[in-house]
Parts: sequence; structure tokens; C-alpha cells
Amino acid sequence: MSKVIIGADEERPVVEHLAARLRAAGDEVTVLPAAAWGPLARSLGERVARGEFDWGIVCCWTGTGVTMAANKVPGVRAALCVDAQTAEGARKWNDANVLALSLRLLSEPLADEIVDAFRAGAYGGSEGESLAVL
Repeated sequence: MSKVIIGADEERPVVEHLAARLRAAGDEVTVLPAAAWGPLARSLGERVARGEFDWGIVCCWTGTGVTMAANKVPGVRAALCVDAQTAEGARKWNDANVLALSLRLLSEPLADEIVDAFRAGAYGGSEGESLAVL
């Protein structure tokens, strides 16, 4: 079981779908109210970085803005993922702790695939590089 925080700059059914899916899998989920993407991503990132949550999901129309804003928070490693393979790699090779998603591209089946891959992934280390120096 993980503690997960989810935030989006728009209220969209796919966001609540993901929250329900994660809860059904046994995770404790907090969904933030919709807010402007910059402050939302920063707030979500700060809560993950402080250890209040194990990981987070942040969404905006393209996913790019929230990725950039979340990554300004020390300790956050946000990855914009558009498929399950990218999400798996973000966890495995980059130790991502915030999943960024594009609301424009996101259907419920695709969201399920991406989040399942991110949720199941674990950092496997990277050859010759420590994330501590990044």
C-alpha cells in the first residue's frame, strides 16, 4: 500500500477514475481540488518531497507545465509519461516519484496502463550515476 496524492488543473472524470482505481488496489489516495497548474504542481511536489506521500500524479492539458513546475521542487523527480513503457522506465532508471500526465491524451484505459506500470515499478539503480548528485 502506498500513500498517493493526485492533482490536476481541471476537474476531469479520468482523475477520479484513477483515484478510485488506486483505492481499489489498496492505496491511500488524496485528490487535491483543481487549481492553476503551477501552484498545484509545486504544492503536490512539496508534499511528496517532505515524505507526506510516497508518490504523486499531476496533470495538466499537455502535462509539460506540471512536469516543469514539479521538478523545481528539490527532491522531486517528475516524469511526463504517455505510455506504460515510459512510466516503467521512469521508475526503474530515473527513480521518478511524481508521474505527470497529459489530460489531452488521457483515456481511462491508457491512464490505467500508465499508472499500473508506474505503481509497479521500482528503482533499479543506474550504471555509474547516482540520483543524489542530480
